[in-house]
Amino acid sequence: MSSTGSAAAPGPSRPAVHVPVLLERVTELLGPACAPAGAVLVDATLGLAGHALALLHAHPDLRLVGLDRDPEARAEAARRIAAAGCADRATLVPAVFDELPDVLDRLGIAEVQAVLFDLGVSSLQLDRPDRGFSYAADAPLDMRMDPAAPRTAADVVNSYPAAQLARVLRSYGEERFADRIARAIERERASEPFTRTGRLAELVRSAIPAATRRTGGHPAKRTFQALRIEVNDELGVLERALPAAIDALAVGGRLAVITFHSLEDRIVKQTLAAGATDRTPPELPVPLPELGPTLRLLTRGGEAPSDAEVAANPRAASARVRAAERIRRAA
Repeated sequence: MSSTGSAAAPGPSRPAVHVPVLLERVTELLGPACAPAGAVLVDATLGLAGHALALLHAHPDLRLVGLDRDPEARAEAARRIAAAGCADRATLVPAVFDELPDVLDRLGIAEVQAVLFDLGVSSLQLDRPDRGFSYAADAPLDMRMDPAAPRTAADVVNSYPAAQLARVLRSYGEERFADRIARAIERERASEPFTRTGRLAELVRSAIPAATRRTGGHPAKRTFQALRIEVNDELGVLERALPAAIDALAVGGRLAVITFHSLEDRIVKQTLAAGATDRTPPELPVPLPELGPTLRLLTRGGEAPSDAEVAANPRAASARVRAAERIRRAA
């Protein structure tokens, strides 16, 4: 569900041109697990199905289970998968990715061979101004990945106490002027609630010192990221979903995760590192097999896209991929 590029003016009937991030590397990392006959790939963040289609094309016996909470994304992914002649090998499910165990249980799938998470905002969401994810265009202050979800960004901005709002901006946006921005929001919403992205973006700009505004991109970038994460509980969902995905992997199965900011990457790094660690107490003379690693790391840290990929698709610049292979069942 990556923050990926587009080359056309999108709209309800003209979706963004999809440029999957780190496509070649992800295909390489998950390929060995997807190759066996009957292998199942879970694309936990299906988006516009760019990665999933590449793997379906590369592995003719692969079956796809695609999860996405966004009905527009699912509809477009289904259209693309059908156009590619792969509809008979794909099952698309309206679900948030921490619902993975329930989805697999309903489908009668005991274990899977590959899982992909492509985190962040999809092209469809980012390039549709009416979804309210971007500070670059004035739109309703929404930011819900699932348009039927109960809480919008406007609800957060207009109802959270200033201290709670500052915590969200600081924790999820790593915004050093979180307190100033939260106090400014509290003052302004008292006279008129926030309903549009443009007004919020302009307030954030005015709340940040002028010297700081001259560098580092748009001043509202961190605030909008923080609100999006809060509205969609992105980090909480990820913390629940990763262990579930690892549990679902067969021995020899592989997991790949693409992140777009340090908060996501830290969660992925810690989870995979824990699975790749021998937990035998140091005072014992020999390793205990039942306490040995369950994962083997396949990447050296978080791997970045090439300079050529970033030049072709600037939104890929912050992407990192980490991957691991299941080497044994937990005791």
